[in-house]
Amino acid sequence: MIRRVVITAIGAGALALAGLAGATTGASASGGPSPMQTERLCSAHPANGYASCFAEALVDRHGAAPDSSSPPASALTPAQLQDAYNLGGLASGGDTVAIVDAYGYPNLERDLGVFRSYFGLPSCTTANGCLTVLDQSGGTSYPPSDLGWDGEQALDVDAVSAACPDCRIVVVQADTPSFANLGTAVITASEQPGVVAISNSYGGGDAPDSTYGAYYNHPGVAVTASTGDSGYQGVSYPASSSYVTAVGGTSLQADGSGRGWSESAWSGAGSGCSSYNAALGAAATFDTGCARRAMADVSAAADPNRGGLAVYYPTSDSVSTWGQIGGTSESAPIIASVYALSGNTSGYANAIPYSNPGALFDVTSGSNGRCSPSQWCHARAGWDGPTGLGTPNGAGAF
Repeated sequence: MIRRVVITAIGAGALALAGLAGATTGASASGGPSPMQTERLCSAHPANGYASCFAEALVDRHGAAPDSSSPPASALTPAQLQDAYNLGGLASGGDTVAIVDAYGYPNLERDLGVFRSYFGLPSCTTANGCLTVLDQSGGTSYPPSDLGWDGEQALDVDAVSAACPDCRIVVVQADTPSFANLGTAVITASEQPGVVAISNSYGGGDAPDSTYGAYYNHPGVAVTASTGDSGYQGVSYPASSSYVTAVGGTSLQADGSGRGWSESAWSGAGSGCSSYNAALGAAATFDTGCARRAMADVSAAADPNRGGLAVYYPTSDSVSTWGQIGGTSESAPIIASVYALSGNTSGYANAIPYSNPGALFDVTSGSNGRCSPSQWCHARAGWDGPTGLGTPNGAGAF
């Protein structure tokens, strides 16, 4: 059985009101425009106790995904991603990044193969042991498919492949996007051999660790979670958990600087203070302005228009195409991959970047809304809500 989601095109006014990407035209890594608009792949309003994925694709003015045999020229490639974050030449030694999402994705292995082959990345298949796909209990009784969550899974596996080509990948598919089922899938992921990081590109409203925290409490494994795509609108769980690395989002584009890239806070990146969960001890010397848990800790490319990744993803039961997809669903698996490249996930991994923030690219411009104090929604030197401590400059901060 295939579950389908209805995807509605979002106009510029709606994007501004929602705090999402502030423009409906895409842009290339070098800043050139493309006549596309942003569209969420999953519902923006999950029911209580449920989560939504945060993937956002560029579609045409009719709301249709492109039908293309090659990636959009404006999309971020694996080589560009590695260059922007100084990841080229790093290797994980075959460590495993786990991805937790909801629903099945029958063509996952096929589509991942197209992505990796196109960009000349090593083969990653179930046959060679690089790829493993499990249900939430660790078996192979896969749940029904959902087209929106399939696109999310495509983004996740392609982002891990782009950032860490030698990483093994485990995908654990929850029966539904309820926190109970997603949490069960996280526990299953943590039990798989070789898993050093778990990426969660989904979220719902703020929630207490006393209710759901046991699902995400895995010392020695870096658990990352997207902060959401609604700007400064309130925090998202599990990113608001004290046990995870909360990953915000940036706009990334090539420029003529010494680095070759410029970054600013993405207008859609989620930020805020949890009403329930304890502040990170590691963040005590940073002026977050939050009495409790503050989002984000670190960040990476997320703006679908400027920094959206080239992804090969499904548009129907049987047809897939190349597209450009972002959202903090892009940044969470990138950061999980960087943890794998670092070889260091001891203890609670969310504390690690706070001990060496100077090894990150500090993002100091851009905003995701209006707030007081200003660091909750305005990028600045040091910690800020939309981008945390900054973005990867190699794996040294992790």
